[in-house]
Amino acid sequence: MEQKNVKLAMAMAWLVVFGLANKRCSCAVVQFIFGDSLSDNGNNNYLTKSLARAALPWYGIDFGSGLPNGRFCNGRTVADIVGDKMGLPRPPAFLDPSLDEDMILENGVNYASGGGGILNETSSLFIQRFSLYKQIELFQGTQELIRMKIGREAADEFFREARYVVALGSNDFINNYLLPLYSDSWTYNGETFVSYLISTLDAQLRLLHKLGARQLTFFGLGPMGCIPLQRFMTSSGGCQKSTNKLAMAFNKQATQVLENISSSLPNATFRFGDAYDFFQDLIDRPHMYGFNNSAGPCCSLGRIRPTLTCTPLSTLCKDRSEYVFWDEYHPTDRANELIANEIFRKLGYKTINETGPTNGTVPTNGTVPTNGTVPTNGTGPTNGTMPTNGTTPTN
Repeated sequence: MEQKNVKLAMAMAWLVVFGLANKRCSCAVVQFIFGDSLSDNGNNNYLTKSLARAALPWYGIDFGSGLPNGRFCNGRTVADIVGDKMGLPRPPAFLDPSLDEDMILENGVNYASGGGGILNETSSLFIQRFSLYKQIELFQGTQELIRMKIGREAADEFFREARYVVALGSNDFINNYLLPLYSDSWTYNGETFVSYLISTLDAQLRLLHKLGARQLTFFGLGPMGCIPLQRFMTSSGGCQKSTNKLAMAFNKQATQVLENISSSLPNATFRFGDAYDFFQDLIDRPHMYGFNNSAGPCCSLGRIRPTLTCTPLSTLCKDRSEYVFWDEYHPTDRANELIANEIFRKLGYKTINETGPTNGTVPTNGTVPTNGTVPTNGTGPTNGTMPTNGTTPTN
């Protein structure tokens, strides 16, 4: 009798394993976001040693409850707005302590980290941040959790059907190559540094494809020589043309990388989201778009500049909708909305409801609620999976 019970238990176990291995996924289409402070929605707020955090007022003043939520903005990021227009749920930050497998299956994950770069050494002055390679490592941990939850076949389908956003690169210039304290600044010239970045990015995007990414958009760099911090460092207060040339050279080569991947790897639709010319025009002719200031930050300490981040001691501009830049680095909610609309227009996106989960492209219209809140405190993880205790990764 005991032997029969053992055989029955073994048979049931095999049924469970076999069932999981062959289960098809009827999961939601979600997005996985990799990036820097332009897309971070809370990760760095859980990195307690990081010098790049959006944990204090006045960040988030125009988002949900108006409290800081980890976004380096007064409101939404470009990634928020693009996802909303696609009809996709907003993914929680990877370090959100409430993150679990069910939440991932319903919403995806945002791994973006303020200060993050294509290169591991970028932004080391901020002490804690996730580089793109680290973010991909965390994504691999997420994949293992989902495979354990729903089985390998269903999980692989879930990750194939998801939408992917990769949006970073400016820190590799502003907080690496353009600073003399980094060895990259005297190891490379502008041309060879861009080539180094591009070859690294190419390997990273191919790795994401190997891990299941099939529909991916890379957001190109904007005119980073025109952010308030860069303008402040010129005697004229104008844009740094040499810095903008680096951004344009990077964008040109990144576009080719995306095209090569799409044409050479199976079922890959990797696209370049370009808003450089639009953003430059917005800066050059702000009044054409309803702005009255495209040179300085809305949130600052007046003549005490640069303060790098917005603080409770900062003074806010009277009308945030009239400023292109929120702080020394980042655009305002309204500027982000216009940039996101331009990316949509150029790529001809459609909503998930219009395309269905198996369409070869990613979302151009349709809307979902455009505000909300995310956790602003709590603890985070110790490895490449998800939050489990009171510590956080260190890079």
